[in-house]
Amino acid sequence: MSNRRTGLILDFGGVLTTPLLPAVLAFEQREGLPQGACLTALYKDESGVRITSDLERGAVSQTAWNEFAGQMLNVSPDNLMGRIFGDLRPEPLLINAAAAARRAGIKVGILSNSVGLAPWDLYDGYELEELYDVVVISEHHLMRKPDPGLFEITLKLMDMPAEDCVFVDDTEAYVQAAEQLGIAGVHNRDPKQTVATLSNLLGVGLAVA
Repeated sequence: MSNRRTGLILDFGGVLTTPLLPAVLAFEQREGLPQGACLTALYKDESGVRITSDLERGAVSQTAWNEFAGQMLNVSPDNLMGRIFGDLRPEPLLINAAAAARRAGIKVGILSNSVGLAPWDLYDGYELEELYDVVVISEHHLMRKPDPGLFEITLKLMDMPAEDCVFVDDTEAYVQAAEQLGIAGVHNRDPKQTVATLSNLLGVGLAVA
């Protein structure tokens, strides 16, 4: 009896895109901010953590987040989310691996914490609805990773049990949340290594020459 997984669930930002941190650091440099300013203002400050969590759950708009973050960073709020992540690009190794998995009969889904969809859409141009079997964006479900309920919604839409699925994320805490539900977790730190790990877990060669 094979123990190979037949479902693949992928985070979006930092998995199907290039890493988030270099994009943020480049934004800080462009704006003349000290290195680490965004992390301090938005992910270490209690109010910053709260509004970012609310954004991911769809409780506040991206425009409201832009206004808050602009005040915290003392920069213009105009399309601020888009400016912060303006250097993100598609990550071909994992996008191609996902396509190879689907060709091999693996069901592939997306599970992403939202950063709001307007005025800037992180997912624009990636054809998620066409290229993946299931797309779960946190704000549409009023939950955010690592809420177990969001993983359970994804599994239900995938129509697969946790034990048949692999989850890939660049945030280790979210990988651990998936593992607690019985999903095999892969912490994406290096796309080439992630593809090799997925090839083993899924029993399919996913590296594209």
